[in-house]
Formats: sequence, structure tokens, C-alpha cells
Amino acid sequence: MLVALVSMVATFTFVSPAAAHEIRPAIADATLSPERIELQITLSAEALVAGIDLEGLADTNDAPGAEQYDALRALPDEAFADEVRQAWNALREGVIVDADGTRLLLDLDEVTVQPQSNIELPRDTVITLSGALPDNGADVRLGWIAAYGPIIMRQMGAGDDAYAGFLDGGALSDPLPRVGTASESSFSVFVRYIAVGFDHIIPKGLDHILFVLGLFFLSLKARPLITQVTLFTLAHTTTLALASLGYVTVSASIVEPLIAASIVYVAVENIFTDKITPWRPIVIFLFGLLHGLGFASVLEGYGLTSGQFVAGLIGFNVGVELGQLAVIGLAYLIVGHWFGSKPWYRDRIAIPASVAIAIMGGYWAIERVFL
Repeated sequence: MLVALVSMVATFTFVSPAAAHEIRPAIADATLSPERIELQITLSAEALVAGIDLEGLADTNDAPGAEQYDALRALPDEAFADEVRQAWNALREGVIVDADGTRLLLDLDEVTVQPQSNIELPRDTVITLSGALPDNGADVRLGWIAAYGPIIMRQMGAGDDAYAGFLDGGALSDPLPRVGTASESSFSVFVRYIAVGFDHIIPKGLDHILFVLGLFFLSLKARPLITQVTLFTLAHTTTLALASLGYVTVSASIVEPLIAASIVYVAVENIFTDKITPWRPIVIFLFGLLHGLGFASVLEGYGLTSGQFVAGLIGFNVGVELGQLAVIGLAYLIVGHWFGSKPWYRDRIAIPASVAIAIMGGYWAIERVFL
């Protein structure tokens, strides 16, 4: 068991969920007419130009082309725009425009690289594409290959109820009409964002997973565990909603180190006590508020329209909760069920696991502030 814990530290301590290289979904706005299509895509284009396969990837640091990504990120804005233009002939094949089985290739009209002075933060590039549609009047399906990562495809012109599909793994959008616009039901948005929220915990939310495990390793008794999880849920649900609605705004440079510090706190306290202290519920609630701000920063990048917002927000939160419950359930099945009743459980499993969690959280806190 100790060998496994040491392996966890060696593996995860240097796998940081840093914002600079995290894979974010691109957002594409499609405008259709009977004769033409215009597609404006906002993305972190360095990964595509570097030839990094983003399918299933959470962070470009884990990719073979990470050094080239970093070199491209360091280029001045206009110099990188030139790189995008030069790479377009190779990249255009990956953008899928399908009109009743007819595959179209779009022309690159414009490349605009958004200024971002901090090289450690991602930089947005906006590319504008266009092309003629066949004269058969067929609906159009849009997307791109799985290697380009997730993309949110939105059809312009329908107001709050416009279609905004989250596409991953090379999936294509629903058929989009050339006259009028596609729409999506609130229930469909709700269901889709359950998966998005779950995915943000498992497998992408390593820091949130460690915090939940920190709650788990305090005690296997039902009351402490339920109390902690309930308080954490109430807190992050509150700030997720407030931040997503724009009532609360806190810089990620503040939130992310504090989230790492929260991991350290719960893990260290586990080492010195096996029961809920009078102050722990308050501290967990405060940390839950921080984690909610972290969730909100993720949800902001998914391009929800105002008409989809409530359904998407609720679905995302449900997905997050299911992800957290899955973490606790898996931890119980792996260690709690088999070893929780053993007299040596705390000394040999709970405390060493908490030490490993504290080390990882401490490394992230230092990295996010100083590195």
C-alpha cells in the first residue's frame, strides 16, 4: 500500500493542472445562408499548429509536441498569426462541413490573435472561414476531427434558443438549416451538461478529486463524511451559480492557489485527528466556495446562451456531484470496504494517503504562485 502511495506522489506531483496548457474547448459560430457558410472559431491555435493530437488530452504538457507548443506560445501575436496562415493548408482538411454527404473545404479569410501579455496563460486566436454551399439546399452538419479536441458549435441568428452543441471525439453537430436556425430543448442541454460536469471531475479534475479524497480519509463513519460532502456541495453550488451569473468575479490567479491550499489543509488535519473538529465544517464550507469559483471559470468557456444557461448550469452541477460521489464510491470500494474495519487502517492507509495528498497540494500551491 505504501509503495502504491509513493507511486501516486511520483506520478501526480509533476502533473499539474496548470491553466496555461489546459485543453479548453474551441467555440465556433456558424452563420448560414442558402448559398454560403461563414465559420468563426475562437481557439488556442498553438496546439493545432504544433500538430498535437488533443483527443483525450487534458494538458498539452503531456503531449510529445509540448516544446513546440511553448515556442509558438512565445511568439509575438502577428508572428503567430503568420504561422497559422502557413499551416492552414494542412489544417483545413480537419474542419468538417458536410451538406447531405458532400464534404466541403473552407477558405481562410482572416486570422486575429488576441493579445495576452502573460505567456503562462492561454492565448485566443480567432480564425474566420467561409465557403460556398452546394445548391441542393440540404442542411449542414459541422465539426472537426477528434485530434483537434473538443469544440462548441453554435448557430447564429436564433437568439437565446440557438443550437450550441458540445462536440468531442470527432462528433458532428445536429443538422443545421440554411433558412432559419436549429434549436435545442432545455432538457437536451441539461442532459448534455451532466456529462460535461462529470468529465470535469473524472478524469480532468485532479485537484478536486484530491480534495474530495481528503474529506474521505478523515473518517469512514457516515456522519462525518455526509456532513463534509453536504457542506462542500452547498458551498460550491452557491458560488458556481453566483460567479456564472456574473455576481462574483475573482481572478484565477487567486482562486487556483487557494484551491491547492485547501487540499493541503484537509489532508494535514486528517493526520492529526480522525473526527470533525469544531472549525472543520466552517473551513470546508469556505473552501467549497473557492472550488465553486473554479468550476464557474470552466463553465464560462462553454459558450452557453442565456436561454440555455439555467439548464446547462443545473446539469453541470449535477454532473460535478455525480463525479464527486463516484470518487468517494471508488475510494470506498478500493480501500474502505476491504480495510476500513482493520485496526491499522488509519495508521497504514488514511494517514499515508493524507500525507501524499498534502504533498501534491503543496506542490501545486507553490507552482501556481511562484512557478
